[in-house]
Amino acid sequence: MRILLTGSSGWLGQTLAPRLRAHGHEVVGLDPNPSDHTAVVGSIADRALVRAAIGDFRCDAVIHAGALHKPDIERFTRADFIAVNVTGTLNLLEEAVAQGVGRLVMTSTTSLMISERIRAGVNGGARQAEWLTETVRPEPRNIYGVTKLAAENLCRLFHQEHGLPVVVLRTSRFFPEADDMAHAISQSDANTKANELLFRRLTVDDAARAHLVALDRASDLGFDIFIVSATPPFSPADAEALVADAPAVVARYFPDYPALYAARGWTMFDAIDRIYDPSHAARRLGFTCEIGFRQMLDALAADVGGLTG
Repeated sequence: MRILLTGSSGWLGQTLAPRLRAHGHEVVGLDPNPSDHTAVVGSIADRALVRAAIGDFRCDAVIHAGALHKPDIERFTRADFIAVNVTGTLNLLEEAVAQGVGRLVMTSTTSLMISERIRAGVNGGARQAEWLTETVRPEPRNIYGVTKLAAENLCRLFHQEHGLPVVVLRTSRFFPEADDMAHAISQSDANTKANELLFRRLTVDDAARAHLVALDRASDLGFDIFIVSATPPFSPADAEALVADAPAVVARYFPDYPALYAARGWTMFDAIDRIYDPSHAARRLGFTCEIGFRQMLDALAADVGGLTG
């Protein structure tokens, strides 16, 4: 297939583009920033540019990984977020239908599921970890989440009205930047990211793999939304204990973790206040992450280094 890849110059796009080519696809990258993987420099908010990118290159599919993200809130206005994340998605959907594109995969975010109440977590008096699945009603707390939820709803609408196959992937964290969590471990960003593989992170390689699987399965699925995150070892029965004493719960599942962490001066979060459950993706999409907390510990034991990127 010839695929229009938005966000081709970004962290995910630069990982995904070569993998798409390795699977025999042609990639047409579209991004405001030039890169080796970007053929069209510009914004998806420009309808004429989107029309030309799909039409001139005769694209068969779209992977929509381009967006303004949470860190961009400090640099862009709400109107910018609406222009890129909402109008840009609408432009892609409308041109996909008009030009006979066969399928679309959109990168969304688990962030839109986090309300102010969930964000407050333990500091807000939560007595158990939130177990988050696709059935949870989103209550986004910022313009990023609001616009990504709107984009998801546009995808659903275009499938319903036009039959366009669309798969939405709500990815958890895979960015390389330092974590902004209130309980991040300031001495070691690698420690923080390793901890997050238990409940709210995946590697960028696994994120790219998920998009390849979604591209292959889109026509069969029609429309669906999937949480994509490293498989957590926990069950809902652990929810209270994860808030009360997360290190003890983690040690129950991974008896070797305390020694491996101690050797590096690492620590576990005192409490874990949410769990992203990717089991729907495992069942219906047929995708699970290759790297999780177990694989990260094995890498530490082998002194290979982190597997959190």
